[in-house]
Amino acid sequence: MGFGSGLHWLIVLVIVVLVFGTKKLKNIGSDLGSAIKGFKDGMKDGGNTNATPPNDPNQRITQAADANTVDVQAKEKSNS
Repeated sequence: MGFGSGLHWLIVLVIVVLVFGTKKLKNIGSDLGSAIKGFKDGMKDGGNTNATPPNDPNQRITQAADANTVDVQAKEKSNS
């Protein structure tokens, strides 16, 4: 019985199913698939280096900040 034997892999598969169960293996597979899809989408979006920067300096600051960050300009309160 060699390492590449079909019977060997069948026994390994049966042991893995017995240890983890089919439901947990299905969840692991779907999680792995969604992680790979997210990675591919991130690589596709991150590779766009031909985008032109905005002309307004305030817009450049907000684009560099985190998506949840709100960037505003503070004005001094006048005493009039």
